[in-house]
Formats: sequence, C-alpha cells, structure tokens
Amino acid sequence: MQTIRWLGGFFAGVVVAAGLGSIFQTQYNLSRIAALGEPMPLSLRLSTMLQDLVHFAPIYAIIVAAGFLIAFAVAGLLSGVFRTYRILLYPAAGFTAIVAALLIMSAMLPVTAISAARSGFGLLFLAVFGALGAWLHARITDKTA
Repeated sequence: MQTIRWLGGFFAGVVVAAGLGSIFQTQYNLSRIAALGEPMPLSLRLSTMLQDLVHFAPIYAIIVAAGFLIAFAVAGLLSGVFRTYRILLYPAAGFTAIVAALLIMSAMLPVTAISAARSGFGLLFLAVFGALGAWLHARITDKTA
C-alpha cells in the first residue's frame, strides 16, 4: 500500500509540475510574441495551450520525473532525520530539481530548449511549479494523513 501511495503521489506531483509548467511556458511565449505587436486572441491562447499540454507537457514531464526521482530520494533521507520539516523539504527539493534540470539542459544543449527558462522570471516560475508538485507528493505520501 505504501508503494502505491508513493507512486500515486509521485505521478500527481509530476503531472501538476509539468502541467502548470507547460501552461506557463505557452502563455509566456505567447506574451513575448504579443509584445512584438502580434494580435493574440484568447481563442489562439487556449488552443495553443491545449496543443502544448498534449505535445510539450509529456516531454517536460520526463524531465520533471527525472529530477524528482533524485530530489525525492534526498528529501526522503533528510526527512528521516528532520521529520518535522518534511512538508518543507519536499517542496525545496522539487524547486531545486527543476532549477538543476533546466540549468543542466541549458549547459549541455546549444540552445535553452525550454524558452521560458531563458529568463530568471521564467526559471523561477517553473521552479515554483516544481515545488508545488513536490508539496503535493509530500501531502499524498504523508503517513499521518
């Protein structure tokens, strides 16, 4: 039962982080295009967002999941020692996992693959969504809940 709860929490956390990250990435990119003077009607924003949720989010979810595996292992070890801080350790780990994954990708690839991560603002928001997904994982897997 504990494994099922962990997997469910992991999956939920990845879906939240990747889903919100995908939505943010889409709207961030569209706002940059709109700033150039291109009209950006709501219908275009919504259809592009849905298209990115289908095509971009699953790829981003792989990146998030890889980062979360490492981050949750570290957070799990630390929360064994610092039990009262568990609900803070996981979001910190999720935040760090996203920042690390995106910075590593940026260093390894000739261009930053996720354009929202090219700015500090975008990187911050993507990391916050990682923290939110990790917080959800921590809540779902909390044995006292």
